[in-house]
This record gives sequence, structure tokens and C-alpha cells, in this order.
Amino acid sequence: MKRNDKAHAKSQLSCHAFERMEQRDIDHEAIEVVLDYGREVYTRGAIVHAIGRREIEHWEREGIDLSRYDGVQVVCSQDGTVLTVYRNRNFRRLRTGLGRGRHNRVARCQTA
Repeated sequence: MKRNDKAHAKSQLSCHAFERMEQRDIDHEAIEVVLDYGREVYTRGAIVHAIGRREIEHWEREGIDLSRYDGVQVVCSQDGTVLTVYRNRNFRRLRTGLGRGRHNRVARCQTA
């Protein structure tokens, strides 16, 4: 079962996010999966949703294969707009300027 019970269509994307999706070959499905199953970190005024090794292992026990989305990160503004997307397996940068980022398991990025 997904973490985010809200059924959502396509997320609201900024022009920058749309350009980066095309450049980095990340599709809408990947964004929706990351928003549904990824960890959430509040950092530098944004909300970063990401799928890493821990999420893949956790959801694999539930019968959900997320390995295709390993390292995909989605940066959202406070109002839920997707600002940018990228793939990076190094999660050390997912921290606030004041130490560790604040992790939350429930996806909060709003969708249109």
C-alpha cells in the first residue's frame, strides 16, 4: 500500500522541472512514484523527496520493486510545485544547513 493515500494525477511542474525531466530522462511516473514512496526531507526552504537503498529494501518486503527509481530526487516548493528533478545516489547533501535534515515518511508534495 502506498504511503500517500491521495490519488493524484500529474504533479504541478515548473518550467525548469519539465526541462530537467527531459534532459535527464526522468518521466512523470518516476516523479509520482518518488512522491508516493520516497523519503521526505525539509531542507533550505524546500521539500526533497527521494528514493534510496532504504526505501527500496523497505518496499521490496511489501512486494513493490522500486529499484528502477534508485537515486531519483524530486524537489518541491512549500506550495507543492515540483521545482526540479535529478538522480543522485549520494544522500549526504539531503541536510538542512543546521545539521541533519528532518525526515518524514508521509509525502506532502501537493499535486494538481
